[in-house]
Amino acid sequence: MSDLIQTITDDRVLTIRLNRPEKRNALNAELVSALKSALDSAEERDDLRVIVLTGAGPAFSAGADLSSLRVMREAGPMENQQDSRHLAELFRQIYKHSMPVIAKINGHAIGGGCGLAAVCDVSYVAEGSKLGFTEVRIGFVPAIVMVFLRRKLGETQARDLLLRGRLVDATTAADLGLVTQMVAGGDLSGKVNDVAQEIATDTSGSAVALTKQMLARVPGMGLDEALDYAVQMNAFARGTEDCQAGIDAFLNDEDPPWSRGE
Repeated sequence: MSDLIQTITDDRVLTIRLNRPEKRNALNAELVSALKSALDSAEERDDLRVIVLTGAGPAFSAGADLSSLRVMREAGPMENQQDSRHLAELFRQIYKHSMPVIAKINGHAIGGGCGLAAVCDVSYVAEGSKLGFTEVRIGFVPAIVMVFLRRKLGETQARDLLLRGRLVDATTAADLGLVTQMVAGGDLSGKVNDVAQEIATDTSGSAVALTKQMLARVPGMGLDEALDYAVQMNAFARGTEDCQAGIDAFLNDEDPPWSRGE
């Protein structure tokens, strides 16, 4: 495993920590590769139910680092396209991962770092953090994150954040829907741990995976197509092992098997 990230497994929860504190966890190609590899490995593990993504040191991620910006300036069109696709694949991987991904935003999340947090399923941010997409202020375009941000916030808020390139505080980010909640009083770890354990213990892994799949696909469908897809998924879910076990447990006034770690 790359030393650019740290991974810790604790009771069905995998924490992936960006480990470039001296660079404020700025993203480069190597760090993106390490994150993609860790997420791939998580898909193969039956002992995991939830992933937490966070940063080492005082920042979550400051976006692209200076060396990456220099490479971007000097690279040709094909090289820049490959590098852009590399980041897009990471965002898509998080967005479509079979497990819920919780962003534990321990400090500032800017540019691509804010995009990384935005594509997670739920996100909690420490009081005092700043978040935003500053790309247009250096002549760059927030192209990749735009695809996800319009889905997450709608066009009005996405336009405000992306076109102005402004930073917002944690409370404003929560009010806009950019993050799930601002956590005051230094209790970020406790809050994230509680939510991660709730998901790991109280929900079915297969049901959550199917729900994530639908959340990713439905926005691109028309009404009739989406309803037909929903009918098919509803019928399919009824026949899954988890649904059958969950119904049996409910009828017998028992805990479902996933709450017992099975």
